[in-house]
Amino acid sequence: MRGIRTRFRAYHLGNPGSSFSYFADGHFTMIEARLTDESREQVEREMFEKCGVEHADVLHITSWDADHCNKFELPDLLNLIRPMRIECPGYDPHKDYGHGEECLEMIAEYRARRRNTGTTPIIRHITPRYIQGLELASEKAFRDTLYNPLHISDNANDNSTVKLFRKGSFNVLSLGDVEAPMIGARLRRQRVLTSEVDVMILAHHGADNGFTTKKFLNHIEPDVAICSADYDNMYDHPREEIRELLHEQGIHLKTTKTGDVIVRSTGEHTGEYEVINLIGRSTKESSRVEGLYSKKSGILDANGDTLRQRYGAKRSWPR
Repeated sequence: MRGIRTRFRAYHLGNPGSSFSYFADGHFTMIEARLTDESREQVEREMFEKCGVEHADVLHITSWDADHCNKFELPDLLNLIRPMRIECPGYDPHKDYGHGEECLEMIAEYRARRRNTGTTPIIRHITPRYIQGLELASEKAFRDTLYNPLHISDNANDNSTVKLFRKGSFNVLSLGDVEAPMIGARLRRQRVLTSEVDVMILAHHGADNGFTTKKFLNHIEPDVAICSADYDNMYDHPREEIRELLHEQGIHLKTTKTGDVIVRSTGEHTGEYEVINLIGRSTKESSRVEGLYSKKSGILDANGDTLRQRYGAKRSWPR
């Protein structure tokens, strides 16, 4: 097994919304287009000091809602991380709310500006057609895998991009704002998800809307659940019902209410990892969980027959 230094960070924004990053094998992905006065210094430190990269490989946006992609923050974020690829939500932003239309224009302007410097970023809209056009997921190669949207719904939340980040020594599942129970039912039938999720970003900030259920958690079985929440936490995220479910399942819950959450590989970077919850914008810790091991480490230790049994039965979704 080759060691891959891996880091995931959930950023405290100081207001409602989500911002994360995932670093593996030298590649940096920013998840959600948010950058506030509270988070900017931490994003800079994570990229330039902790991960040692000069730009992001990918900016991955799950939703056009302003708490995921903010038009007042997007230009500054693009200038800071300079992504080489931007993955946009695959549904048309609503004209009467959110920031999506203006954010799309800003992304186009960024691409044109970068093209003039000789480097043209790739813009991908994660539509059902785009997902259907991808090659079938290569489970043993551990490529990042897309699961949603498979169709466009009248409910914009259910058009959120769902992606499993699989390139590191531990895997992270990003669920955006999905809330339909039938999407949860489909996801819990996916063999890769039931075998590989270590860290799960709670859907819709941990809302109790019927998506995150005991049955879903029993199938996905993450070790760690991450909730993005602010100081005031006006929406009470995650809801008490979700907290109780996570506690019953023995899943470690970490939130960004008072500080960043860092998940990082340890030892030889072949599967062992730890979770640290920071206090504010300091390096002081409020809690730490050590000695966790990724599901991937067990899979890679398996012999060929075990791998074929685990993955060989069905080859349709995901892609």
